[in-house]
Amino acid sequence: MQIKTQGLIIKEQTIGESDRLVTVLTRDSGVLRAFARRAKNLKDSKSAATQLLCYSRLSIFKGRDKYIIDDAEPAEVFFGLRRDIGALSLAQYFCELAYLMVPEETDSEEYLRLVLNSLHFLAKGTRPQRLLQSLTELRMLAIAGYMPDLVACADCAAYESDVMYFLPDSGILRCKDCFADTGEPYIALPPGVLTAMRHIVFSDFEKLYAFSLPEPALRILNAATESCVVRTLHTMPKTLEFYKTFLD
Repeated sequence: MQIKTQGLIIKEQTIGESDRLVTVLTRDSGVLRAFARRAKNLKDSKSAATQLLCYSRLSIFKGRDKYIIDDAEPAEVFFGLRRDIGALSLAQYFCELAYLMVPEETDSEEYLRLVLNSLHFLAKGTRPQRLLQSLTELRMLAIAGYMPDLVACADCAAYESDVMYFLPDSGILRCKDCFADTGEPYIALPPGVLTAMRHIVFSDFEKLYAFSLPEPALRILNAATESCVVRTLHTMPKTLEFYKTFLD
């Protein structure tokens, strides 16, 4: 069966002298692994289109037990990422998140749109990396069905207070009147950070990137969304560990 789709190369591996095994976040088939024969040959038409972080138009043959890329044409290569090692490492983290969270054989347009837009802003350098990190983490968790309950205090249903306490292990909020330190990890959220988290989870995609926070608030936001990722995956992704070495 022949499949024509668009996808982002989120992982690549050299096979033999000239072939590639790539993992692709596709628009309509989830994450899939496919062979690209002779793709390491610079003269081959598939060479550029099957490199890591390339968004490509793909023609894929689906066999009984494997996928083979027959043809590939690059649509966007995100050159700007190569100029900043921090941006490149964050982009690779986004790829690992997609690899770990997007199911196979499923409509994955929301995931792809999220990652592509985050890579666009990352490559252009027009949005803070900390903001893009948390936005991508929390929105992807929401798409996958793992979003925390950010509507109100889990005990009294208060929508806001001077500070709200986020408990990542439980995925809930408690207001300052209901909160008690029981030893469970928590993060104190100022109103602006909680508003940002709600925006990331609940806003229409067209408005998703239309917010800003000062640096201290972004650090708190990072702590909250990272904790959600680690709780969901039961581990800290290696690419996140590497990216954090470039943060101040």
